[in-house]
Amino acid sequence: MKLDIPAGDFAGYIFDLDGTLVDTMPLHYRAWNRAMQRAGLKEELSEDLFYSLGGVPTRQVAQLLAKHYGLQIDVEKVFHEKEALFLELRAEMKLIEAVVAFARKAAAGHTPVSVASGGPREIVRHTLELMGLKELFPVVVTPEDVVHGKPAPDMFLLAAKKMGVAPEKCLVFEDAEPGIQAAEAAGMKWVRVESRKAGRR
Repeated sequence: MKLDIPAGDFAGYIFDLDGTLVDTMPLHYRAWNRAMQRAGLKEELSEDLFYSLGGVPTRQVAQLLAKHYGLQIDVEKVFHEKEALFLELRAEMKLIEAVVAFARKAAAGHTPVSVASGGPREIVRHTLELMGLKELFPVVVTPEDVVHGKPAPDMFLLAAKKMGVAPEKCLVFEDAEPGIQAAEAAGMKWVRVESRKAGRR
C-alpha cells in the first residue's frame, strides 16, 4: 500500500484506528451483520452502507442501520452484542503495515502521534494493546471524550489539543468518508487509507 502524503509542514499526526492502523473493518462488518440479524434484520447487511459509516460512533451506527432497514431495536443491547461478537474475531486482526510504519517513524523522530477512533474506549484500548500499539500512542480520543463524534471535528480538535499541536499543523490518516469530513471541518489535511482493499488482500 502506497500512502499519498500531501505537501506540508506537519507537527502532529492523528490516526483513525479501524481500517487505518489495523485491518479490522471486515471483522466489524461480520459482527454488525450478525448483531443486526439477531435484532431482526432478515437479509445480509449492505457492505456499502456499513463502509459509508466508518468512524461514526458505534451507538449512532446502530441507530442509523435500524433506521435504514426500518427496524425497532434496543440500541444498548445491539451495541453490546456487536462489540462482543467483534472481540470473538480479534485473533484475525492484522496491522496495516504501511500506516503503522509511518506512525512509528514519526514517533521515533519525536513528532506527536495520536489515535482518534469512533469505537468505544474499552475496545479501542484493547485493540491497541492486542496489536502492540498501546505504547506508540499516548494520546487516544474516543466518542466518550467529546460531545459530537465524526463527521464533526471535535475528536480531531481534541487530539490536536492533547498533542499540543495547532489543528492546521496536523495530518489525519482516515479510511472512511465521515472521518475525512471531520478532518476537513477541523481545518486539517488528510490521507485516505483504502480499508476495503486492505481487507481483501
